[in-house]
Amino acid sequence: MSAPPSAELAPLRTLVADACRVLAARGLADGILGHVSLRVDDRRLLVRCRGPRERGLAFTGDCDIRLVDLDGEAGAPGELDDGYAPPNELPLHTEVLRTRADVAAVVHAHPPEVVAADLAGLAIRPIVGAFDIPGVRLAAGGVPVYPRGVLVRDRRLAAEMAAVMGDRPVVLLRGHGLTSAARSVEQAVLQAVSVDHLARMSLKVVGAGGTLVDLPEADMAELPDLGAGFNTSTAWRHELARLDR
Repeated sequence: MSAPPSAELAPLRTLVADACRVLAARGLADGILGHVSLRVDDRRLLVRCRGPRERGLAFTGDCDIRLVDLDGEAGAPGELDDGYAPPNELPLHTEVLRTRADVAAVVHAHPPEVVAADLAGLAIRPIVGAFDIPGVRLAAGGVPVYPRGVLVRDRRLAAEMAAVMGDRPVVLLRGHGLTSAARSVEQAVLQAVSVDHLARMSLKVVGAGGTLVDLPEADMAELPDLGAGFNTSTAWRHELARLDR
């Protein structure tokens, strides 16, 4: 299998491939499902593509990350050689990138507990405090739900999803998974991890006979912003270290 061209994008291919493996290691994308993308310029993005030796997200290599345009065509000569093709749900990524200038990275994953919590009628709510400060702040702003359990494989369906998502960082896809969007790949993945933590916690509380209660406003006001250096950079180094463990 030959390496993809556009060698100057090699560090970004590694970043997207790492993100795919982190999702799998966290149990957010089992088997061969899920993908990550990163905007390169106004018309092109790097995305995990389907290849002839598909082994699933946990085994994503840099060679699986290919440069395509917003219409799913090769973003440079040779990028879709060797039998590679964009994922069926590429429009899920590209429609968010078309409509959200604030977004550079999109993550699509299938976390089982997130799907189960939503199907059980449990919204992603700010039920914790210092346990996960970025997560509780995300939940406090609301996590909308796209109510159709479809494969988001064309612009019409992707536009529906993006409209429900609005300007929020994460949208749940009922009976399907989630889409997370952010300024960086790292942040998009960590948002998905936080939503998964909150879904798991909600299921545990309800399963133990408890009642979900939002964090009081007074406690929310006391939660500090620990900054991107801690919330993103340090957290991402931890995720990569977990892969090497």
